[in-house]
Amino acid sequence: MDFTAIDRQIHELESRIGAPAHVAPDEPLFVGVDLGTAYIVVVVVDGQRRPVACALEFAQVVRDGLVVDYTGATRIVRKLVHMLRDELGRELEYAAIAVPPGTGERECATHRHVVEAAGLTVTSILDEPTAANAVLGVRNGVIVDVGGGTTGLAILENGRVVYVADEPTGGTHLSLVLAGGYGISFEEAEALKKEPARQSEILPLVIPTIEKIAAIINRHIQGRDVSAIYLVGGTCCLKDMEQIIARETGKAVFKPSNPFLVTPLGIALNCGRE
Repeated sequence: MDFTAIDRQIHELESRIGAPAHVAPDEPLFVGVDLGTAYIVVVVVDGQRRPVACALEFAQVVRDGLVVDYTGATRIVRKLVHMLRDELGRELEYAAIAVPPGTGERECATHRHVVEAAGLTVTSILDEPTAANAVLGVRNGVIVDVGGGTTGLAILENGRVVYVADEPTGGTHLSLVLAGGYGISFEEAEALKKEPARQSEILPLVIPTIEKIAAIINRHIQGRDVSAIYLVGGTCCLKDMEQIIARETGKAVFKPSNPFLVTPLGIALNCGRE
């Protein structure tokens, strides 16, 4: 796996936040909408699947993969989509979305309705780890997407997804531990978790939660020939988290330089016209 190329692609997407590329009037554009527990991210790629625009906003409208504030989610997605339309000077028509593995039909429909309310036609709904694999290109191993509320995983054999699962435990749980440990609010703990200079300090406090994530992985890969684990999702931005996962699972663990944007980009790459 060429992580240099993967990181280059993610860095290109990062550079498009607030600075969209110029696109020709007839260039096909495809959208990915990631309704996360902590952030809503909208990514636009062109016909060659290159990132051309990205917008995101902190939001607490989704819990454990379920939309709990439909009005709030709709408002934010509409705002971000309209912002990107203005920046690109183009209409955006088609979008893909992703949900945690095992999400029910009703919950999938709610995600779709949120995006459709922004004037987009949803062309595909996929699970989050599978979306991430459009960027990673894993053929054999397990992709683990640790988001704000849940840990989702997809096991791949010869490039085909053979098993998916999703369980509660993610970044929200880390923030709750930090809030209790430091005697601060949840919002302050969320901000603390994202400070690069403090990550070595906070890691020891959240090791038990990371070990629980590792236990989830171990439970679902038990009895399967899994040699490598690939981490994505915003929670995996925590420095050295992968070392704990490797220790607890006994597997080789890899993660891109910015695991947060892998799944949103993968969602957009899965968008196609129907």
